[in-house]
Amino acid sequence: MSTKKLKKYGDIKVPAQSLMPPDKDGYLTKQGGSIKTWNRRYFILKGPHIYYYKTPRDQVFTGRIDLEPASTVKEEPGRKKPNLFAIQTQKRTFYMYPDKPEEMKDWLDAINKAISTSKPLPPSTQNSEPVTEKKEEPRKNTTPAQKPAPGANIPPRDRLSLAKQEVKFLKNEESKVLEFWQIWSESIPPREELTTEGNIEFHVAASADMQKLTWRTNGPQNIFIQKMVDFFWNVGAPESEIDRLNDVGALINPIRIGSWIDMSGKGGMDGGWYFPVDIPIKLTLEASDAGEAVNKFGEWCDRHEISAAFAVGRDMGAAPPRQTEVRFKLPGNEFEDQLRVGLDAYVTFGFPPIPDDAIKIMREGKAKVSSATPLCMSVITSSEGFVRIGLLQPKPSTQSVVSLCTLAGGNSQDLASFEASVSNSGSEGPLYVEYQYLMKGFGYGVYKEGFDIVFHYHVGSETMDQ
Repeated sequence: MSTKKLKKYGDIKVPAQSLMPPDKDGYLTKQGGSIKTWNRRYFILKGPHIYYYKTPRDQVFTGRIDLEPASTVKEEPGRKKPNLFAIQTQKRTFYMYPDKPEEMKDWLDAINKAISTSKPLPPSTQNSEPVTEKKEEPRKNTTPAQKPAPGANIPPRDRLSLAKQEVKFLKNEESKVLEFWQIWSESIPPREELTTEGNIEFHVAASADMQKLTWRTNGPQNIFIQKMVDFFWNVGAPESEIDRLNDVGALINPIRIGSWIDMSGKGGMDGGWYFPVDIPIKLTLEASDAGEAVNKFGEWCDRHEISAAFAVGRDMGAAPPRQTEVRFKLPGNEFEDQLRVGLDAYVTFGFPPIPDDAIKIMREGKAKVSSATPLCMSVITSSEGFVRIGLLQPKPSTQSVVSLCTLAGGNSQDLASFEASVSNSGSEGPLYVEYQYLMKGFGYGVYKEGFDIVFHYHVGSETMDQ
């Protein structure tokens, strides 16, 4: 998602009914592109194109698969999904399945027929998923070779490199921060070590002014643990904290683990581990250093009946105090109920309130917040007190992103350029916007203290087959 002059497939009106009679149509369950979820969609094969919609009554299509002479379609037996088949194009592989095996055979026959009669498409129309095309002129300090083509299926770790090139303070080849990033990126296990059931996830978060970034990756514990430990040794993490990682890991026994690094334009560097799995709040407290802050956090969670987190992590810096982050969903079926609990945390933990202008923007974008996709929180504690708090709102709108950038003193065009590099096959924007506050004294002269806006992105997922 960019913030200006965009065009997506979903903006183009091609009513499903206008494609009737089809060469083949019906419901299939399809795997997503960047985020590997499965969604039921209504597919229409018409000539060399396969359109898919949420319903057969839709006026615009969710996506389109363009079939070329080199495309293939084949059954994918041996996987957990029944009747699964794959369509391979020049851009990517699409996985989908119908409800019945005989329907799969009909789809294979119809698609093979369409491929055999297709003609090469002009380069301007060879798109795979809904794509986002930037209309602005290329930035002067970025060559065309560094930019992915619209809809290009760039592997996630390559997207990380593209995103890094959009960060001004990482352009200095002599930078210690750049060296830190390179050591971390080289510690990520290669996808060849994955099994058929595993995947490696990549995430990045950027402040509105692009002066602070957090890079995160996670995957199966068995392939991550040793490379993570080696990385921590290489960057000077104390042995006691590596032992702490082993102790907490034995207590929680997470299926997935990951590493993260923070950096700032003022030379800030930090890193640590995290477990992106459902964890009882009581166990997250075991990962934290004892003190008034963690006690107050536990009591607050009890009062609001918050019993589980979806991630816990800890920093591995060379000097104390150690910081432990807990991420969790806010309770309540309505936006205002969730917001009320979140704002209570700011007061209870001694943070200033979120600015009124930010709350106003948050409320204007509340349509995407529900009990299924609730507001979330990030709370960081240490033995010396609360470090940072963040209220995370899912899927902010394009207008919200622009408004929040302005509010936080950032440039929405710089963020848009960064976002275009992060995103694959068309962007749906940030996963979350975080209304964040770093307590005074914990910025150490290199991180912005006080209120800030941070955007969180899912860069992609690697599997053994990619």
